[in-house]
Formats: sequence, structure tokens, C-alpha cells
Amino acid sequence: MSIKTPALITVPTKKPDSKKTYVLALVIASTSLMTGLLMTSMTTQAAGLSDLFGNNGNTAQSKFLPVDKAFQVSSRSKAMAKGTRLSIAFDITPGHYVYKDQLTLNFPKGVSATPFTFSQPPVSINDPTFGQVPVFTQKSVVATTTLTTNNGKGAKNAPLIIGWQGCAEAGLCYPPVKIKTTVDITVSRK
Repeated sequence: MSIKTPALITVPTKKPDSKKTYVLALVIASTSLMTGLLMTSMTTQAAGLSDLFGNNGNTAQSKFLPVDKAFQVSSRSKAMAKGTRLSIAFDITPGHYVYKDQLTLNFPKGVSATPFTFSQPPVSINDPTFGQVPVFTQKSVVATTTLTTNNGKGAKNAPLIIGWQGCAEAGLCYPPVKIKTTVDITVSRK
């Protein structure tokens, strides 16, 4: 039995231009290097954030608490003779603080609110971002305001947005937080 193999045909080839080959090799190497550096940078940043907040499955080794663990915030309302009292309670984990001046309340047109009063006095700190500012470092602080309608009528399920911001003393300021809720605003009795 014999196997026939086709004869090899020799095709004359042009000798490659060494300058073009060098430039092509340089472009490929540069692209590979940049891709590698970008991937390393992204991996390092992701690892850094997971180390900060314990996303690696081991929260005992995390450096900073997630915002909802560092600060527990709740609100409640109560009908009063002159409108509705809104109370916003902050349970602050030790080693953290809440900015007094970052506490905001957004409500619909036709609703008014009195200035906040607080259950605890703020302390003044020299904050790296805002300078000398009043903050709350106590375990528990309640901010209270009274809501009324401008037309003298009540309002059912009036939408409110509570805004606030806090930081860890170890060097992390959390982004501003907004909480959406609703409240029934009672008619002021005279």
C-alpha cells in the first residue's frame, strides 16, 4: 500500500520589512502592557473597596462598617394641636458622627416645617472636609420638627425626603443618604 502525498510547491515570498515588523511588535506589546495595568488597577481598587466594607465575606476584618450598620435611622410622626410632630432618631455606633448641618428635610409645596430641635447638644470638631462643624457623636440623638400645611387643611401621605450624612472617626465620610417616607399632616387646631 502506498500513500501519495502532494508535492510541496515553493512560493517565493517577499522578505518582511523589518521597520514595519518592529513597529507592529511595539504596538502589540504596548497594548498588552496597558491592558494588564488597567486590569491590575481595577482589581486593586475593587479589592480596596471590599477590604473597606467587608465584602470579602469576613466582616470581622473589615475596616469600616456599612452605612446602615454605622447609623440606624428611623422616623415617626404624631398629631399635635399645631400640626404634626416629626421625630428622626439616629442611633450612632461609637466611633462615628453625624453632621448637624447636613440634616435636611424636603417636602411638597404648601407644607412648612419649624427648625429642628435636638435631644442632645452637638459637639464642635475640626473636620477635614468641612472645617470646624457641629456634629453628633452621642449614641442616640433625636431631631424634631413640626410640620403644617400652609392652607390650613390636612395632608394625607405627604412625601418627605430626609437627608443626612455621617462619618467614621477612623477617616471615612459616607456619601449623603436620602430616606423617602410619607407622613399625615394634621390640621392645626386653634
